[in-house]
Amino acid sequence: MTVADTQSPPPSPTPMTDAPEVSRWREAMHRVVSGNAIISVLAVVAAVLVGSIMIAATDESVQKAAGYFFQRPGDTFAAIGSAVGGAYAALFRGAIYNFNADSFAVGIRPLTETLKFATPLIAAGLGVGLAFRAGLFNIGGQGQMLMAAAAAGYVATSWDLPFPLHMAAAIIAGILAGAIWAGIAGLLKARTGAHEVIVTIMLNHIAVYLLAWMLATQGVLQAPGSSNPKTAPMAETAVMPQILGPMYKLHLGFIFALIAVAITWWLLERSSLGFRFRAVGLNPAAARTAGISVGWMYFLVMVIAGALVGLAGVSQVLGTEPKGFSGGIDAGIGFDAITVALLGRSSPLGILGAGLLFGAFKTGGFTMQASQGVPIEIVLVVQSLIVLFIAAPPLVRAMFGLPQPGKASRRQRRAAKKEVAA
Repeated sequence: MTVADTQSPPPSPTPMTDAPEVSRWREAMHRVVSGNAIISVLAVVAAVLVGSIMIAATDESVQKAAGYFFQRPGDTFAAIGSAVGGAYAALFRGAIYNFNADSFAVGIRPLTETLKFATPLIAAGLGVGLAFRAGLFNIGGQGQMLMAAAAAGYVATSWDLPFPLHMAAAIIAGILAGAIWAGIAGLLKARTGAHEVIVTIMLNHIAVYLLAWMLATQGVLQAPGSSNPKTAPMAETAVMPQILGPMYKLHLGFIFALIAVAITWWLLERSSLGFRFRAVGLNPAAARTAGISVGWMYFLVMVIAGALVGLAGVSQVLGTEPKGFSGGIDAGIGFDAITVALLGRSSPLGILGAGLLFGAFKTGGFTMQASQGVPIEIVLVVQSLIVLFIAAPPLVRAMFGLPQPGKASRRQRRAAKKEVAA
C-alpha cells in the first residue's frame, strides 16, 4: 500500500461567490423597482398625492373645519377625506364609468369620451416619441397638426368622391402634409445642422399664420359665403364613422391610433430601420462609424414622426370636429404630446397608456369641476407635476425609497460584507 492510497482525497474547492445567491423573485423585484417604467408610475402617484393636497386646501369645508382643528380634529380629517374622495370619485365617473347612470350603455359613455380624447394624444405622442428615440426633439407637433388639418379639411370640403374613397383621400392628404411639414425640419437638420427645436418652433408659428390666412380666404378653407375664419362642415363621405353607433362619439380614428401604435412598435423593435434610428439616438458618432447615414436617418425619422402627428390632426378634423374647424383645432395637443411621450418613456405601448391617462384626466376633469367644484386648473397642475417628477428620477426614487439603478440593495451589501469577512 502506498502513501497515496492512505491519504484521503482533497476536499473539492468551495465556489467563491461575491454575494449570496438571491432568489429569482427578489432579483426580479429589484429590477422592477430600479427600472425606468416604475418611475413613470410613481410620478403619476406623486402628482396625484400633491393634487390631493391642493384639492383639500381649496375645499371650503376643509377650510371651515380647519378653523377649529384643535377642538375637533376629526372633523378636519373627515372633510379632507370627503373632498379628496369625492373629487377622485367624480374623476372616475367622468372618465371611466358613471355608476349613477340608468343603464350600462349610458354608464360606459365616459369611457368612450376618454378614448376619443386620447386618440389624437396617442398619435401625436407616437410622433414625438419616435423622434426622441432617434435623438431629436420634435417640438413642432402644433404646426404639423395644423397643416394636416388644413390638407384633410381642404380635401374633405372641396372634393367630391364616394365613401370610403373620399375619407381615405382626406386621411392620406393630412398625413402627407404632416410628414412634409416635419420633413422640412429634418432636411435642415441633415443638411445644415440647424437645431430641430428652433426650426420646429418657428414652423409652428408659420403654420399658425398660414392656417389663419387659409381660413380667411375664400376658395381655400373659408366656408363659402361666410366671413368667419372657419371651414364648412366636412362632407359626409369624408367623415370617420362612429365605431360604436350614434350614441357615442368614439370614431374610427381610435382604431387608426391603435394601428399606429402597432406599426411604430414593430418599426422600433423589429425592423432594421428602427435599429438604425435607435443607434443614431444613442450615439450618432458610433452610428456614423458603423456606416449609418446619420443625416438621412434624421430626415427620415422626422418625416415618419410628422406623419404620425398628422394622423392626430386628421382625427380631429374628420372625427372629433367634422362640422367645421377654426384656428384652434389643435387644442394644445401638439404640446401635450410631449408630456405623453415623456410619460410613456418614448415606448409605443407606454405612449398608449399615457395617452389614455391624459384622456381620462381631460374627460374626468370636467366632471370634477361640475359636481365637486374642483378647479379644472388642478388637473393641469397634476399633469405638470407628472412632467416635473419624470424629469427628476432621483427625486422620485428618494421619495419612495427605491434603490438607484446599478446599485445593490442594502440587504445585498450587508450579505456581501459578511461573506468577505467570513
